[in-house]
Amino acid sequence: MTDEHNASVGTQRLGLAAGGYLNINKPQGWTSTDVVRKLKGVTRAKKIGHGGTLDPLATGVLPICVGSATRFADTVLLGNKSYRITMTLGSSTNTYDSEGDTTAEADWSAVTREQVVESLNDFRGKFDQIPPMFSALHHNGQRLYELARKGIEVERPARQVETMSLDLIEFNAPEVILDVECGHGFYARTLVHDIGEKLVTHAHMTGLVRTHAGVFNLENTVTIEQVIATADSGDWRDVAMPIDTTLQHMQQATLTSAQVEMVGYGQQIAVYDIGKPGDFAPGDRIRAYAPDGELLAILIFEPEKLGWRPEKVLMAI
Repeated sequence: MTDEHNASVGTQRLGLAAGGYLNINKPQGWTSTDVVRKLKGVTRAKKIGHGGTLDPLATGVLPICVGSATRFADTVLLGNKSYRITMTLGSSTNTYDSEGDTTAEADWSAVTREQVVESLNDFRGKFDQIPPMFSALHHNGQRLYELARKGIEVERPARQVETMSLDLIEFNAPEVILDVECGHGFYARTLVHDIGEKLVTHAHMTGLVRTHAGVFNLENTVTIEQVIATADSGDWRDVAMPIDTTLQHMQQATLTSAQVEMVGYGQQIAVYDIGKPGDFAPGDRIRAYAPDGELLAILIFEPEKLGWRPEKVLMAI
C-alpha cells in the first residue's frame, strides 16, 4: 500500500479508536437483536447494542453502537424519529400490523381522503397513546408480548406521546401512506390502529420505514452486506461514524498531554484550566479530546469541587 493510501485510511478512521456508530438500513424480517448479533461477529467488539428497537416488519435507520458508543445510546434513544407508514384500511390484527392474526373486519369503501386528513388532527402535537400488547414493555416482570402470545391481555396505562408533524402522503384506498415525526415512546402501529377506529373502520400497519433517528438519516445508512464487505477488505470502521456524532450539542476542549494522563486516571482538571470564569454553569458537560484529535472523555463541570470531573472516559475497543 502507498503512503497516500495509509494516510487516507488513518484520516477516515480518526475518532473511531474507542468505537463508533454503524448507521444500518435494517432489512425487513430481521429483529434489531438479529442485526446486533450479526455485527458483533463482524466487528469483533466486546460491547455492541442498538439505538432504538425496530419491529421485524420495519426497515430503515437502525443505529448500532459499537464499543464505547454503547455508553451514549441514550443520545440516540431520546432523539426525535421520523417514519413513513403504510396502513391498510378494513381490518385490524392483534399485533396492529400485518404479521398478526385478524381480529376484526369492516367495509372501508366509504372512507374518503378528506376523512383521513381530518382524522389526523387528533394525532398531532401531544396526546395519550395506549401501547400495544405486542410490545417489549414490562408488566409485573414480564414482557407484554410474552403475555400476548399466551392470549393474555392486561390493562396498559396510556402515556403521553408527541408528534411534531403528521401528513398524508398518498391515499389509494384501502392503502394509505403517512409521514410522521415523533418523540420518544411513540408506537406507529398504535397510531394506525387508532386512526382506523377513528374512521369507524379498522386498520393495520403493512409497512414501516424509519427515515431518521436523531442525527442518523436514511440517506446515510449502510447495509449489513456493505459492513461485511468492508470488514473483509479492510476495517469496518471505514463505514462507521465517530462517537461524537451524537455529541455536537456539547462544547469541546483539547487537552494537554498532562491533562490526558490525569483524565485517564480519573483525576479532575482544575476548574479554570478549561475556559474562563462565567463560560460554564455547574453541571455543564464538554467533549474532551486528546492532542491527536481522538475523543477522550466527557467532563462535567463541578465548581464546588474546583474542577472538571471525568464523567465518561472512553477506552479503545
